[in-house]
Amino acid sequence: MIRIFNNWLTILFLLSIVALGSALIAEYFFSLMPCKMCIKQRYPYYFIILIIPIFYFFRRTQSIWLQTMNQLAILYGLFYSVWHVGIEQKIFNGPESCSGIKSVANSLKDLKDQIANQPVVNCSEVSWAIFGISAATINSILLLLILVFNSIFIVRNLSWSKKN
Repeated sequence: MIRIFNNWLTILFLLSIVALGSALIAEYFFSLMPCKMCIKQRYPYYFIILIIPIFYFFRRTQSIWLQTMNQLAILYGLFYSVWHVGIEQKIFNGPESCSGIKSVANSLKDLKDQIANQPVVNCSEVSWAIFGISAATINSILLLLILVFNSIFIVRNLSWSKKN
């Protein structure tokens, strides 16, 4: 278990590459088009893939700023992935631009605009699942695990830095 935390940033970096790579492979090789919520769930992975090498290059991987930014990115992704799961399960309403929920049109022009702006992929429909578990659910579980391990990593680093 200690090895995980000694190499946590490398593991986090690799998990981000695998998660993002899987999403991009599904999109570009298997033509599984993402909805707007799916796209927003990718942002933390892009951020982590970008920020960890920058801090590593400047030998600042123990920086509280890096750890805090990673944690905020993970929370952002977890928020959108849990919201997306809730939309898929009909627990939450999605944004109008994503769930196909449209307001009443007051004119023909408004109706045309609504039709033209209708998303190609509806966030409330599960486009891909394995064993009945949607990609958004898998992403929620992954981000929750990353959040827990990253929290432990932060606490360990803070207690370690106070001892030195």
